[in-house]
Amino acid sequence: MKNSKTLKVMAALIVIAGMTAYFAACGNSVTTTPMTDNDFITDVVKGTQTDGASESPLLATDASDIDDGGAVADNDGGPMNPIDSLKKWGRHVLTVDVDVHIDDEGDTVKSALVTRTIHGVYIIRGYAGGVMDSVNKPYIEVLKRRIDFKRINTTSDPRRNWRLYHVSMLNGSTTSPQNGTDNITMTNISVYVNGNLTPAYSFNGPDFTQNIFTTMWAGGAGIPEFDQGTTIRIVVSLTSNQPDTDYVAWHWVRNTFGFHRVPFTLTSSLGNSARTYEKTFTIFNGHRIGVFNGYISANTRQSLWDDDPSKFSSTSTGAPYKVTR
Repeated sequence: MKNSKTLKVMAALIVIAGMTAYFAACGNSVTTTPMTDNDFITDVVKGTQTDGASESPLLATDASDIDDGGAVADNDGGPMNPIDSLKKWGRHVLTVDVDVHIDDEGDTVKSALVTRTIHGVYIIRGYAGGVMDSVNKPYIEVLKRRIDFKRINTTSDPRRNWRLYHVSMLNGSTTSPQNGTDNITMTNISVYVNGNLTPAYSFNGPDFTQNIFTTMWAGGAGIPEFDQGTTIRIVVSLTSNQPDTDYVAWHWVRNTFGFHRVPFTLTSSLGNSARTYEKTFTIFNGHRIGVFNGYISANTRQSLWDDDPSKFSSTSTGAPYKVTR
């Protein structure tokens, strides 16, 4: 009996020793690279980390928010002519490549230029001669935004060191099949609130990334804020080399009712160049409280009404905003 017990004890010791050696060897073979400050900022931009700022989650959603998911109807409630007319259209985003270029401004600020390159298909559904038809237009669109982070601490954990400081408006343009800025350039966006004749916000282009919001955490005014039930009038000034009326639209993230896009109306035109488009709408009382992204796109008429896949030209801009109550 003693020999049997001794053998069992020895066998158990051998197994334990073998397992210890195995796990020790595994532990030695695994190396963990510490996260750098730039790694953390890149992760915040991509949405895999957060710095605690309320605006940060929006940094990762530019491409998904402007994605119509395919052909959808405008949410303007306007009548549709059943013959020779558009019915539904929109972007379907396939892939998004994200490049984050970070520059140091001394030891206290990191400035990131975020470039998102979208590969997608612009899908058009409509009637031609009373028969439903469809056109798919593959496209490439580049969106850019500037973001600054400010140092709040100096520790070994980058997540404790940086906080969102500045966020700019978005600047975008198709690069294929046509360069959007070769045809349409937005020069100013003015936002009027509740019938006031003086704009509450005015943003100058053509590079809208020069319009920068300082977060409230950093002592700034923060991103634009609106209450539920507020009446908003947006005026878009642009230059166009197109002989036809352009298609300008306001986009926002799809809500419970599927609302996602409304067209603007051409209100003035000086020759074939300077044009003004306007849209007035009311933030409905059931709008969610929080922070959101809003976008404006300006497209050539050929982008929608010409079935040639090589005719798609669009420019875009956008800004984060907050609905407070």
